[in-house]
Amino acid sequence: MALTQRLEFRQSQSLVMTPQLMQAIKLLQLSNLDLTTFVEEELERNPLLERASDEAPTEAPAEAGQFSDGDDFGGSNGDEPGGGSGEAFEPGQEEWMSKDLGTRAEIEQTLDTGLDNVFSEEPAEAAARNAQDAAPTTYTEWGGGASGDEDYNLEAFVAAETTLSDHLAEQLSVAFTAPAQRMIGQYLIDLVDEAGYLPPDLGQAAERLGASQQEVEDVLAVLQKFDPPGVCARSLSECLAIQLRELDRYDPAMQALVEHLDLLAKRDIAALRKLCGVDDEDIADMIGEIRRLNPKPGMKFGSARLQTMVPDVYVRPGPDGGWHVELNSDTLPRVLVNQTYYSELSKKIGKDGDKSYFTDALQNATWLVRALDQRARTILKVATEIVRQQDGFFTHGVAHLRPLNLKAVADAIQMHESTVSRVTANKYMATNRGTFELKYFFTASIASADGGEAHSAEAVRHHIKQLIDSEAPSAILSDDTIVERLRASGIDIARRTVAKYREAMRIPSSVQRRRDKQSALGNVLSTALSDRSRNTEPA
Repeated sequence: MALTQRLEFRQSQSLVMTPQLMQAIKLLQLSNLDLTTFVEEELERNPLLERASDEAPTEAPAEAGQFSDGDDFGGSNGDEPGGGSGEAFEPGQEEWMSKDLGTRAEIEQTLDTGLDNVFSEEPAEAAARNAQDAAPTTYTEWGGGASGDEDYNLEAFVAAETTLSDHLAEQLSVAFTAPAQRMIGQYLIDLVDEAGYLPPDLGQAAERLGASQQEVEDVLAVLQKFDPPGVCARSLSECLAIQLRELDRYDPAMQALVEHLDLLAKRDIAALRKLCGVDDEDIADMIGEIRRLNPKPGMKFGSARLQTMVPDVYVRPGPDGGWHVELNSDTLPRVLVNQTYYSELSKKIGKDGDKSYFTDALQNATWLVRALDQRARTILKVATEIVRQQDGFFTHGVAHLRPLNLKAVADAIQMHESTVSRVTANKYMATNRGTFELKYFFTASIASADGGEAHSAEAVRHHIKQLIDSEAPSAILSDDTIVERLRASGIDIARRTVAKYREAMRIPSSVQRRRDKQSALGNVLSTALSDRSRNTEPA
């Protein structure tokens, strides 16, 4: 076999992940807050990018009766015919103005009245003069505060909301004088969550602080006496025990009740009565005391400010009975490429390095503007298709939500599934039924019992919740009964799926629901009987 050399031309296609393409893919999955941060960084980095302004600067014309700086008030042009302001003076006016009128007494004698009667001040002028003579009463009148312009913000004078950490730190400075104890206490306060709880295990605290476990426990014992009662507890039982000690109600019977809160959650009153060694009346009073306690003592203090979720897409009913989909323009960054600035710079730049820098800056700016426009168009296209596929949800509610996956939307708009997945990430849609994430409308399908159209998993969950909410206390539905009723409605679902959906919605089991509803019914009946007996007593 002979080996020879030859030249060949081959043509092939390949996808090259350029930095611009990678950034465009990244922009698709950014939320509106992250996108704003990214654009702000690009505005600082790229001199050819500028923020687009909605209002064009316009010069207001001079109003009638308003003088400009070019007007002449008796200057050099006053002698020219037809020009200057000298024509405004009547003959003999300068002679009258230069005449001496005499003293105040001579003027009043000539006019036969007082000057106050002739040149009396208007009410507005008198009020203005009194205001000028009066001493300033506010901080801003002394010149030390903000003026009455648009930048004046009254919220700057509102006191900041006290947080739980600040409230505990103030008590810490009074409770301890030793620096080591204050350091341990501040470390523990920093671990307290918004509800007022500490982590169950504080062994790492002693190791990190280089202190003994006993020193941490001693400081913790003092912190648990701080206001509000129950703060710095490591469990719900400890939190309730601290509050009961403050009320001097932590006796052995109450201690047994607090240590077995799981039985109280299950409404197993018989077992609790046996453990506490009390009768029915006492156990009812003890449970009432537990309910009056605060299980989250730290929630009454200020917490971190939550960021309001801003929708990316609005869906409104259209005049023709359909749905109108539009982007939220407030979440779209507006940037422009300053071509004028680049044209001026290109004429003055002499170095090759500077030319390449501004050329790259122009390319990046142009790419960013196009990428932002393409991102907005893609979001609108995906949202419109979602609304078209789920029109039953917008018209009738969650029970009419259809099964939908990424492939169905991608095939309809002729895009890849990964693109649709990135677009629906961290994007929200404001509808007539609330604000939902775009991924909410993609649900799994559950087969129909009669071979008809499949059902959405979200619609099935809604159906299960409706069945449980409408059940009577004397006829609690088990998971098997729910399966039978769903199959009667045309939904083929397994029992384990019903249990999974029920647990995801935080709905207890049928046994727990029976105990809760019977307990609630017993409380209502006992209250009604007590009210009836109170009303029948003789006055």
